[in-house]
Amino acid sequence: MELNILSKTDNELEVKLKGETHTLLNMLKDLLIRDERVEIAFYDMKYVSISDPILYIKTDGTNPIEVLKDAASKIIAQCDEFTDVFSKAVNA
Repeated sequence: MELNILSKTDNELEVKLKGETHTLLNMLKDLLIRDERVEIAFYDMKYVSISDPILYIKTDGTNPIEVLKDAASKIIAQCDEFTDVFSKAVNA
């Protein structure tokens, strides 16, 4: 994965996530729109097989980079929880 910040203001962020697909972007978007600090969150992929997705975030004034970091941390926590539950189920 390669992440490029295309634009950033105090409350907006636009990033290109080279090599990523709907899988990661849907998770990020879902967590972002549930965050009360986020006013708008969406991503665009012009052509699925050849385009890199662009994620757009607009916040209530909160630093959008911090909001994105928080969403990424939540994904990591969810994956860790799944790994623990799965390991317990396999070893039961």
